[in-house]
Amino acid sequence: MRYLFGLVLSILFISNISAQESADKNAVMRSAMNYIEGFYEGDTLKLQESLSPQLLKFGYWKSRETGEYGEKDFMTFDQAVQYAKRVAESGNHPPENAPKNAEVLDLMDKIAVAKVTAWWGYDYLLLSKEDGKWMIHQVIWQGPFVAE
Repeated sequence: MRYLFGLVLSILFISNISAQESADKNAVMRSAMNYIEGFYEGDTLKLQESLSPQLLKFGYWKSRETGEYGEKDFMTFDQAVQYAKRVAESGNHPPENAPKNAEVLDLMDKIAVAKVTAWWGYDYLLLSKEDGKWMIHQVIWQGPFVAE
């Protein structure tokens, strides 16, 4: 009987951990999709929902003319929001078939890593869980997108 009680408690504990991990994975995915959709749609609310005010985004863009990578391109939280506003105002959205994929690469209690594939290239997102909410703190990216 004691063994059975311990087994039941273990199963409940493992189930609870799995449910929390699944909820966290879904929340990380939602943050990653907010990131893509915020830029694609010009939706500043989606970006504000998922980007830390201390965001540092940087990456590398390859020149179509020279085939060489230029200087690192940096973006802060405020610049990300301003970029989305310009997209919304101009209506210059990517085509409907533009890549829009996200995957969670690693997930722990307080930190996670996700990969995003978008029209501009590939982004790796570093997130942390703050007050129960997954926020993107750092992004490193490389473009342009090349279909694999």
